[in-house]
Amino acid sequence: MTSPSQLQELINRRLQELNFSGDPASLYEPIRYMMALGGKRIRPVLVLMGTELFNGDLNQALSAATGIEVFHNFTLLHDDIMDNAPLRRAQPTVHAKWNSNIAILSGDAMFVKACQLMIEVPDHAVRKVMEVFNRTALEVCEGQQMDMDFETESSVSIDRYLEMIKLKTAVLVGCSLEVGAIIAGADAKAAQHLYDFGVNLGIAFQLQDDILDVYGDAAKFGKQVGGDILANKKTLLLLFALEQAQGESKAELLKWIGTTVDENNAAEKVTAVTNLYQQLQVREYAEARMQSSYEEAIAHLEAIPVPSESKSALRELAESLMVREA
Repeated sequence: MTSPSQLQELINRRLQELNFSGDPASLYEPIRYMMALGGKRIRPVLVLMGTELFNGDLNQALSAATGIEVFHNFTLLHDDIMDNAPLRRAQPTVHAKWNSNIAILSGDAMFVKACQLMIEVPDHAVRKVMEVFNRTALEVCEGQQMDMDFETESSVSIDRYLEMIKLKTAVLVGCSLEVGAIIAGADAKAAQHLYDFGVNLGIAFQLQDDILDVYGDAAKFGKQVGGDILANKKTLLLLFALEQAQGESKAELLKWIGTTVDENNAAEKVTAVTNLYQQLQVREYAEARMQSSYEEAIAHLEAIPVPSESKSALRELAESLMVREA
């Protein structure tokens, strides 16, 4: 089996070969800039791992793998506009470096480029690959809209939150694996198990992200700890706390949600809300939901009818994604 690092190198070489150029240059330069910002390339690697799991030809999957990566970066580019984010991977975002109009149009062009790459698969796989890709692309849009809607909704259920992270984040993980399986000629049932493995792993990963935002080590996590609390972001932790809190704890939680944060009270708010989470056993609940999704993912992986040793690389990758330090 090819190692994930070797697959990542294949992806990086293929991305370097892509021709993101043309006239007007102002359309294509932001695309080259965005794609050069790097990243772990997990999703395109999963396409190749899905192909290799069923003894497929990696060369036949490279274009689709890079198409998935271009699509993923397109979603990040547009997300940055909607979030008015100034930085992406420690560099200025496209809309900050150029402007929002250029960023929107360059993102649109990236989506078209992604579609062009996705159809460069063997003839037997084109229709099914595009069905899966198009469905997923629409679901990602639905998830992003749900996430934005949550910002202004006073009440969000845990089930709706889980559906949002499934659509916004997890379905693309599942899609990546399923596309690889389709290219390799896997039967529909096996490909579905691989898709479900990816979706549940993606949900578990996002729930872990929610947990680490509160309880992680900032130096290891790579983000500001407590950022979700300061932003009143409706994560699984906050939603469960709102469901469980009563009386004085509910009043205190609502008080902090309604408090305008500045440099003088930011740390106080994080500490106070974290203490409330401890009283309400929020971390234990979130970790149990995370573990449940992870175990469901592994169950789907084990159900795929290929030798166990062929699944070892995916199993190890799943384990590595779930051991980020708190």
